Amino acid sequence: YMLPSPIEVVEAFISDFPLLMSHARVTILEAILGLTLGVLLGFGCAALMDTFPVVKQGLYPILVLTQTIPPVAIAPLLILWFSYGIAPKVILVVLVAFFPMAVGLLEGFQSVDADMIKLMKSMNASRWQIFWNVKFPAALGEFFSGLKIAVAYSIVGAVIAEWLGGFSGLGVYMTRVKKSLSYDKMFAVIFFVSAISLILMAIVKYIQYKSMPWEHTREE
Repeated sequence: YMLPSPIEVVEAFISDFPLLMSHARVTILEAILGLTLGVLLGFGCAALMDTFPVVKQGLYPILVLTQTIPPVAIAPLLILWFSYGIAPKVILVVLVAFFPMAVGLLEGFQSVDADMIKLMKSMNASRWQIFWNVKFPAALGEFFSGLKIAVAYSIVGAVIAEWLGGFSGLGVYMTRVKKSLSYDKMFAVIFFVSAISLILMAIVKYIQYKSMPWEHTREE
């Protein structure tokens, strides 16, 4: 049979836990590096599109078009171009994390009340002061919403890249247990990947709670 019982999955998880943790460290490192770069690039791109409408007109349709290409189709090319090291995994994570950050932040920047911007300009505020004191605080909600999506995508992106080539990581572990028909271990690593994603999303939610106390006060 191909569907293991929950008890078998738990036993496989416990028996292989040290090995899973060893592979998880590699996957989490790839995800964090790619997520950090994706957030920085998304922030910069959103700021450019918000500041310069011409940039938005030219770049935004391209960003939307890139989302029609599945990561599974990009991963083999990255492996061919950058070999089997950490670079192709990080690049794929950057690609999947970049879009939700860029689009979410752009919507946040452009949701600012126009009267508030006019008031800041009437007080001779610079473009940087308007951005830092008005637009960025207004976009925090969209920033964390995009970050939650990007965090989930980052783990999945790293695992997908590891499927197609690598020496360690949870994706590599999955391919090995699949070839050996160890379906109990396969389910164990799937649940483990899900758990890591949920933990990272909970961390982001906690940071959001600390960064936006006024939202918590409003809910109460």
